[in-house]
Amino acid sequence: MNDTKPETLVEAIKFFSDADTCQEFMMAMRWPDGVVTCPNCGRADVRYISTRRLWECKEKHAKRQFSVKVGSIFEDSPIGLDKWLPSLWLIANDKNGISSYELARALGVTQTTAWFMLHRIRLAMQSDDYTKLDGIIEVDETFIGGKARFMHKAQRVDKIKGTGTVGKTAVMGLLERHGPDGHSTVRAGVVASRRRSTLSPQVRKNVTRGAVVYTDALPSYADLQADYNHGVIDHAEKYVDGQIHTNGIENFWSLLKRAIKGTYISVEPFHLFRYLDEETFRFNNRKATDGERFLRLARSVTGKRLTYNELIGATTTPA
Repeated sequence: MNDTKPETLVEAIKFFSDADTCQEFMMAMRWPDGVVTCPNCGRADVRYISTRRLWECKEKHAKRQFSVKVGSIFEDSPIGLDKWLPSLWLIANDKNGISSYELARALGVTQTTAWFMLHRIRLAMQSDDYTKLDGIIEVDETFIGGKARFMHKAQRVDKIKGTGTVGKTAVMGLLERHGPDGHSTVRAGVVASRRRSTLSPQVRKNVTRGAVVYTDALPSYADLQADYNHGVIDHAEKYVDGQIHTNGIENFWSLLKRAIKGTYISVEPFHLFRYLDEETFRFNNRKATDGERFLRLARSVTGKRLTYNELIGATTTPA
């Protein structure tokens, strides 16, 4: 395969217009050492069936024949790699995301198909890094949900029954300032509440003991002083006190909400964690070029799979 990799969307569309080029590209992503292995048993002595672009394992077992899609987010998809790979490029590099309607028009597929594709790609964006954060960490939480003034009267009466956070989903974020590669990185996830029993364990799970942790004055963080160098900024008085602030993670919240409100319009709480994975991936790779960001995502598609029933929360297979 040509070692030249696309650096722009136009180049990517041209580059992946050929089925053989797509195949060779994904082979290089999945098997960088050049040795194709069976995704079911791991054997390397497989034969290639060029007329069908499939491999066949010499071990006799179910699903002996496999394509480059098997064992990845592309598995069982009738959509060709010539559409999948540019889709990876679009969602990885569009700062505000890309809606399923926009992707459907661009690819010539249905909106439902594009929606399913985007969620599969968001699964590939999910970080597999579970090492604890260290150094200076900003911790904050926010709520995601529609504003009352934009709701129909019936919705407003049904959902808004207390404070402005009722009916919204709580999200927690941790930002490590100036990490090993020189720029800040974020971890974010949906949480059940803003109670101490929820937030405090999440900090301890993700942050090295003894690190510097900055939060706002929410009482739920009060017990962090025992394990961390805990600095508190009271937003009722000021937003910055020297190095003590949460402006970095709050900037991430603004980017997330801009994407949700401007591109996705409405996000169901059931799927919110997937949009967090998407925004976190782009934020943490913001210093990379478009081509580099695309390659990092392409290398993450293997070993992850999402079926439609899993996506919609179905417990049984429809007839």
